[in-house]
Amino acid sequence: MPKFRIILILIFITACAFAVTGLMIDDTRGKEPDMTTSKFFFASYFESVEQLENICRLAESLREFGGRFGDSPVWAYHPETITIDTEKLKPLLKKYDIEVRASVIPEAARWFYYGGKAFAAAAAETAVTDSNTVLVWIDNDAVVLSEPEEFDLPPGISLAYRPVMHNRSGSLYDNPPDAFWSRIYEKLALTDEMLFPMVTPADQEKIRAYFHAGMLAVRPHRGVLRSWAEAFTSLCDDPKLVQMCKDDVVKRIFLHQTALTGAVLHRLTRDEMTELSDKYNYPIFFEKQYGAKEVFNSIENAAVIRCELSNENIGDDWHRHLTGSPEKIAWLKERLFKK
Repeated sequence: MPKFRIILILIFITACAFAVTGLMIDDTRGKEPDMTTSKFFFASYFESVEQLENICRLAESLREFGGRFGDSPVWAYHPETITIDTEKLKPLLKKYDIEVRASVIPEAARWFYYGGKAFAAAAAETAVTDSNTVLVWIDNDAVVLSEPEEFDLPPGISLAYRPVMHNRSGSLYDNPPDAFWSRIYEKLALTDEMLFPMVTPADQEKIRAYFHAGMLAVRPHRGVLRSWAEAFTSLCDDPKLVQMCKDDVVKRIFLHQTALTGAVLHRLTRDEMTELSDKYNYPIFFEKQYGAKEVFNSIENAAVIRCELSNENIGDDWHRHLTGSPEKIAWLKERLFKK
């Protein structure tokens, strides 16, 4: 009898174990997936069907050439104040798993060119704040051509950036800041000690810290992109800067980007940020549109390129002047600069 009782007890314990395990499995069913299972998130901004088409192309390139980044969520943000007919793009949005989201833009910011970008970036950052994740904020005209490994931020680094491409609106490091930048530095409480130098890739000008707003990899929990929206709001509300932007369209175009400098430098120390190599934000044929000391006609080593141009700027035979992988050039030829 004792042996029989022991057997019964063992059977009872085993049955209980299976029951508990079953309950644990059932408890996970129907729950939303944990967003933190994705380490990388990509987010972009659009204001037209054409720009959303660009994001579809970006997502396609990420899925095809992105390597271990290829399955990352892709979010496409637009201002909640505009209605965009995305019906014809639904198959592509589904195919490349793109989630379209609306973001709130304060009325004062809407007058500025690209005024919604900072607020869309802030919304994306708010959506994923886990310290183990990386959010890539990227313009819609970007195309991934190889695994963007530099987006995988090492420990201790909270921002990977590129400088602005050329000195169209920056502040020369060896000259006193002009009235526009002086006002920005005043409004954003930026001191000379904070404004370290960087060099523009296209014209090799040394300027005060000025980060490109079209490609950033950030650790969302540090709040850089939310601070960007706050800094831009402060600049938008300043009568002196508004008047300067009315007098000069270039200032109106780039005011949102100037605000990013304040956000970065108040949130992070210099040793918490790293500059992405020239494989990133590589703007093919940039010199044909804006002029440059460098010629941007090779994708040989490019990880992420920028495609701002049209046929009018580069001609129908542009692909013959681009060097690099024939397969990738053929891929681009099928998708870029169509009339």
